[in-house]
Amino acid sequence: MSFAYSDVPDQSGTTAIVTGANTGIGLEIARGLARKGARVILACRDAEKATAAIKEISSGPEQADLDFLPLDLSNMASIREAANLAKKEPKIDLLINNAGIMIPPLGHSIGGAEQQFAVNHLGHFALTGLLLDKLADNGGARVVSQASIAHKGAKIDFDNLDASQGYSRTKFYGQSKLANLLFAFELDRRLRAANSPVTSIACHPGVAQTEITRHLGVFGKVFGPTVGFFLNTAENGAVPALQAATDPEAEGGDYFGSWGLREMSGATSGKAYATKTARDPLLAARLWAKSVELTGVDPGLAPA
Repeated sequence: MSFAYSDVPDQSGTTAIVTGANTGIGLEIARGLARKGARVILACRDAEKATAAIKEISSGPEQADLDFLPLDLSNMASIREAANLAKKEPKIDLLINNAGIMIPPLGHSIGGAEQQFAVNHLGHFALTGLLLDKLADNGGARVVSQASIAHKGAKIDFDNLDASQGYSRTKFYGQSKLANLLFAFELDRRLRAANSPVTSIACHPGVAQTEITRHLGVFGKVFGPTVGFFLNTAENGAVPALQAATDPEAEGGDYFGSWGLREMSGATSGKAYATKTARDPLLAARLWAKSVELTGVDPGLAPA
């Protein structure tokens, strides 16, 4: 099933939380939902940037209903506080776990884990787990996990999650995005087993200029615009997430991505390819248990 911006149905009455919505793909996801009438909560670390994003979206012709939720995905206290604030909403229909960092210098955060794994996976695991009861209200919400084609060829090195035995920026990024997919599929399995009304769906944005140039310094400034010409814009990269969030035909366990240039670009979205490793239930169960250990958050869903 091919999907484009024109296919996003009316979202009036819908409340969506989008992490990392102040810039890039997250901003375009928020804009796309707001244009269709959704109340969109921008869950971001930087209040100033979030305010600027809200002002930018509101400058359009639509009457946007936008709000800011302070959220630092590298900090468990911030995640818990954000979840408590989010629970004050009358309802949450969409939780779009979009925020992420790519190939930064080595750093650590949640549970002492390397920061890409911590922010991209553990932070979203914890946020989702803390909001599960709220997401189950009013007929059930959709949880959308932003993965990446970088999961292909990646593995979870459980013996080196803190990078104490060596650090490769690209390998750890791939590991974090594999974790996103493993989590999305495992969450789907456990939700189904529990007869929960919540739905878990994954997506990826192709390869967008915003992802490539971050933390690349001078090389990124020179190389990024050239690559961006051939690959995805942030606007196009938002389409798979919008499909995962709003397509009436989407089902739990689906995985959507850009259709073009080996899933790297394109203005339309459809079913994407997930590796055998990403669909391994035993690996996913092990990752789930480790995530509970590192975050201190147990979503309370038994293995399928």
